[in-house]
Amino acid sequence: MYIVMKYVGEMWHCANLYRTEQYEGLDIGSFQDSYLINICKNPGITQEQLSRLIYVHKSNVARQVSSLEEKGFVERKQDPADRRSLLLYPTEKAKRAMRRISAVHEKWTELILEGLTEEERAAAVGYVMRLAENAKNIVSGIGVCGSADGGKYCEQVRAGAESDPSACGEERGRQ
Repeated sequence: MYIVMKYVGEMWHCANLYRTEQYEGLDIGSFQDSYLINICKNPGITQEQLSRLIYVHKSNVARQVSSLEEKGFVERKQDPADRRSLLLYPTEKAKRAMRRISAVHEKWTELILEGLTEEERAAAVGYVMRLAENAKNIVSGIGVCGSADGGKYCEQVRAGAESDPSACGEERGRQ
């Protein structure tokens, strides 16, 4: 089934090119938007939780969060309950950027579904969601997601992750 990977890869690379162009002047790369979306939706998330949520190795998360912090999109604060852990919070700059990120994601979705009927769109979205769920289940089984809690954290976050990506939640856990 190489063909599935081929076309998924092509879509991913095209989406990255599109987002890179659309984010011109925003000072983020196409791969950093998922970090901002998830930090905005989950203020106070730890780097480890973010790593599991977006299926990225912890070292890559640390590098990208450092970059976003240097650019003024993210604040890291020590977790009062666990001094070894850092909590991630979006800045006002991140919250403002979310409007553009959301619009770019919306437009990309509109463009790739162009020419499909409503039924075809619903079917395509349904198939992609099922494929993504299968992929998540596979990597969950090898300890990428939920290695410490049997996948419960990712399931909880995924259940709430169907909401609007432009939503930048109120900061939790901040005293």
